[in-house]
Amino acid sequence: MAEDLDALLDEVETKFCRLQAQGAVGKRDRGGGEEVAGERDRSAKILTKAVVDEEDIDDIIKDIIDESSFSKKPVKLKSKSASPTSERNSASIQAHGKSCCPVYLGGSSTPRGIGTNISQRSCDQLRCTACDFHVSHYNDYQWDKSCDYLFFRNNMPELSKLRAKMIKKKGSRAYACQCSWRSIDELTDLQTDRQLRWVCGKHVE
Repeated sequence: MAEDLDALLDEVETKFCRLQAQGAVGKRDRGGGEEVAGERDRSAKILTKAVVDEEDIDDIIKDIIDESSFSKKPVKLKSKSASPTSERNSASIQAHGKSCCPVYLGGSSTPRGIGTNISQRSCDQLRCTACDFHVSHYNDYQWDKSCDYLFFRNNMPELSKLRAKMIKKKGSRAYACQCSWRSIDELTDLQTDRQLRWVCGKHVE
């Protein structure tokens, strides 16, 4: 009887120890799984943070590139001061450009304008390259023979002073700058008078 009781206790102890051992192993297994799961969670958080940081860096780089591109773009400012006057001046500058060819002088009956071989007109935009002065002309007048260089140098372009040596003559035209003067009665090609330094100063259409 005592031996049967001891055997029964040994069997119970053995089963109890085995159950404890299995429980400990299961607990360790569960604990290890939890640790692995925890490690995975931490790794996922680290990767997520790294991805977010990388996206932030990409956004920062993109912003820098956009700002650099913007700074390189020329800023076009539309001037508020643009006015019809400036447009007219621009159009006037573009209109300049037509010159007489050849350049003609003529009497008061000769039409004035842009002279060509076909349209023979006396130039009314003459300029002297010697004194850099506009050539004035007066219809139905001629210069007195006593005119000299000093007279025109001191009196051009004041008509009131020039009249002292202007003679009335129908059909004639008196030309003068500050260094040269001519009285013309008929159409004359300027190239035939080599002493004159007059050129066409270009016409506005």
